[in-house]
Amino acid sequence: MSIVEAMRALASERRLKILEWLKDPTAHFPPQADGDLVGDGVCGLLIAEKLGISQPTLSEHLRILAQAGLVRPRRIKQWTFYKRDEARIDEIKRAIAAQV
Repeated sequence: MSIVEAMRALASERRLKILEWLKDPTAHFPPQADGDLVGDGVCGLLIAEKLGISQPTLSEHLRILAQAGLVRPRRIKQWTFYKRDEARIDEIKRAIAAQV
């Protein structure tokens, strides 16, 4: 993924808010029945509820973040959990710093 694609993914307040919440999931989300908030990520349903948006709308935001490499999805049972890809985020930060 290019820096331009990552920047496009970051050009949404909702997607920035998702990344902010996923940085410290235990501070922003309640415990989950399945999956560990930190180890496995946050269930998409919890993220949709917190943003006050529908599941299909959230899925589109998370698809864009995943394609840019900013989050990683993980299936557990019938749910998809999302966590930040810290290595990719650090790579983007370094690339931006080098360009600016």
